[in-house]
Amino acid sequence: MLMIINNFKKVKMKITAFIGSGRKQHTYRAAEFFLQKLQAQGDVDYEIVRLSDYSIQPCRGCRQCLDKGSEFCPLKDDRDLLIEKINCSDGVVFATPNYAFQVSGMMKNFIDRMAFILHRPRYFGKTFTCIVAQGISQGEKITEYLDFIGRGLGFNIIKGCCIKTLEPLTEAGRAKIEKTIDSHSRKFYQVLTGSKNPVPSMFWLMAFRMARTSVKKMLDEKWRDYTYYRDNGWFESDYFYPVKLNPAKKLAGKLVDRFALKIIRM
Repeated sequence: MLMIINNFKKVKMKITAFIGSGRKQHTYRAAEFFLQKLQAQGDVDYEIVRLSDYSIQPCRGCRQCLDKGSEFCPLKDDRDLLIEKINCSDGVVFATPNYAFQVSGMMKNFIDRMAFILHRPRYFGKTFTCIVAQGISQGEKITEYLDFIGRGLGFNIIKGCCIKTLEPLTEAGRAKIEKTIDSHSRKFYQVLTGSKNPVPSMFWLMAFRMARTSVKKMLDEKWRDYTYYRDNGWFESDYFYPVKLNPAKKLAGKLVDRFALKIIRM
């Protein structure tokens, strides 16, 4: 009987937050508060990963990861260790300060080193969001950028949040931040525990069909993108994962296939 009960125990979901700040201040505290609020809603374990504690070398643009495979990257650092943390997570958070109206340098290095996953997305069914801490403005554009990156990696996206942490931070400002993050954590948890394969938007459906047709017609088995698409059955599928498309999207997909072929033949 005990064995049967144990078999029905819920498996805790793992959430990993990657912090793109060298300080344990506003960005770190916001991510930590988000994770604590998330944990209070259900069976969640979390890990905070400070990118400043790891070695992430700048990409050299050699294209080895894109053309041949990520294992051919000449840089020897902690990239694969960090990616493995994503692989083992059910949900991921990218948290960064607003530096010169963009993500921090260490966060951008991390994203650049995952460019091959944007070519060969893999994180379907996992949930992603971002937190941007800023002083004054333009943080919303950073959340849009990170949301786009998350979607490109394959994640289900919860629109990122931007918090204002202009110092000195007042009690009213602190309360507003906590309210924003509390609401954000609830939205994240709903997606985390909800449908794993949402119907794609028209934009992402078109992006898949354009990429699929280009890879199939322009590359061959010498290229990692080609073998990845072939092995996943994407040359024949409607989308990256099994999903029911309405007639309009099915027709749009076929039209995009034809359009992509015309562009390739030009």
